[in-house]
Amino acid sequence: MIRYTVKLTKSEVEELHSIINKGSHTSQTFRMAYILLNCDEGKYSEKVTNEQISKVLKVGMRTIDRVKKKFIEEGFEGVLERRPSNRIYESKVDGDIEAKLVTLCCSEPPKGFARWSLRLLADKMVELKYVEKISHVTVRKGLKKNELKPWKSKGWVIPPHCNSEFVAKMENVLDVYKRPYNADYPVICMDESPKQLVDEVRQPVAMKPGQERRVDYEYVRHGMVNIFIANEPLKGKRFVEVTAFKARKDWAMFIKEIADKKYPKAKKITLVMDNFKTHTGAAFYETFEPKEAKRLCDRFEFIYTPKHGSWLNMAEIELHVLNGQCLNRHISTIEKVKEEVTEWQTNRNNKNSQINWQFTNKEARVMLKRLYPSINN
Repeated sequence: MIRYTVKLTKSEVEELHSIINKGSHTSQTFRMAYILLNCDEGKYSEKVTNEQISKVLKVGMRTIDRVKKKFIEEGFEGVLERRPSNRIYESKVDGDIEAKLVTLCCSEPPKGFARWSLRLLADKMVELKYVEKISHVTVRKGLKKNELKPWKSKGWVIPPHCNSEFVAKMENVLDVYKRPYNADYPVICMDESPKQLVDEVRQPVAMKPGQERRVDYEYVRHGMVNIFIANEPLKGKRFVEVTAFKARKDWAMFIKEIADKKYPKAKKITLVMDNFKTHTGAAFYETFEPKEAKRLCDRFEFIYTPKHGSWLNMAEIELHVLNGQCLNRHISTIEKVKEEVTEWQTNRNNKNSQINWQFTNKEARVMLKRLYPSINN
């Protein structure tokens, strides 16, 4: 049996230490460097047996022998440099096949299937005689290249084609967003969302290194609460109110608080909100005396987003942040929801987090051209 002896020079030892201690290298280069250093029988290193190297580095004895052999036959650089492969791989999917795959993926799946899967697409490609054979791995690469994910779908409220009412309200909202900041005439966006009160059946398992926090799939539901949120985008402020119900009176009380406590000196408050049946001046007359209801109506200018256009409400962005940062967990009582929401509101207001709205009527007439009847006629 041939025994290979590795003796490194001082400069080679220093270079190997440099590879181990710093720089960006492949895992193979790191492994080779560790093996060479531990196999060195020169005067600059301390020799370690193959058995010890194998145990510490988790590599086989034959791998260590191959590295030593390569060092003797090809030299120091030959061990560390990875040889480029001379093998030529022939692509199984050319442009024509890829186009057919994309078209198939964007079509309706066969009856009995809710969506396309990788293997279903591969089988269909063969069935339609586009290819003689193709693996689901090749299909996955083709879909990834074209950014297609047939296993995912996103809920979206889609406005109808050529809708004059939609674009009229949309452009009105976008004009409001162009107004400069004016303390006497603030622009406020308002939205609301339900929050389910959920209690744990079993105590969650805390997170630890190598293991995520674990929550039991079983839980106890304790009803719902409603989250009202209003934000002033240009000022970077938001106000949140948690209520047991979402009736007209709850909304009216929330809006009264905005008028009297948040903006008592404002001459006119522009309120952008979704067109819900509870979001009207009628709610003031159902909640307060006529004189007070009239006073509140006169304090506000109501601007409604179009139907299927709730994404135009900047409060929806703020509500999404609230849900993601604070409410995306099990909370069992309305008192706890109020406590957590108050802390989140204070923290975010202190950061003066603003919304940089960039979408204007000019962009809308290009990006949403299909909604404009006069452009499409």
